[in-house]
Amino acid sequence: MDAKPIVVGVDGSADSVRALRWATDYAQATGAPVRALMSWNVSTIYGDTFFGNWDQSGVEAKHRELLETAVREALGEGAQVETAVEHGHASEVLVKASHDAQLVVVGSRGRGGFGGMLLGSVSQHLVTHARCPVLVMPHEGRAKR
Repeated sequence: MDAKPIVVGVDGSADSVRALRWATDYAQATGAPVRALMSWNVSTIYGDTFFGNWDQSGVEAKHRELLETAVREALGEGAQVETAVEHGHASEVLVKASHDAQLVVVGSRGRGGFGGMLLGSVSQHLVTHARCPVLVMPHEGRAKR
């Protein structure tokens, strides 16, 4: 039986890159595969897209490029990590991925002050709806306190 993957939500932020590094270190210690996952969603207003005419394949390709850049930044060239880009809201895509995962790891963007004490909307949704444990990496500034 293959080990369930550790899923990492990547949005290109510094905190998601840190989450990917942590998840990869953890996966090496446990022998689990890592799946770096990025989602994309284009808002619609009254049946038309907010951005006017848009090319779905172009939007997805841009997100795939962002994901590959984040993986290279986190792990270097030639990293052995499965990557996936899926259409949908990040919280729903990650909850769906949690059904087949042993752990989901996400970064916290952290806003400082009062706002920084609150979980982001994706993290909050994931923590309450995921089907496996969830690790929310603290913002780097908060992690050192």
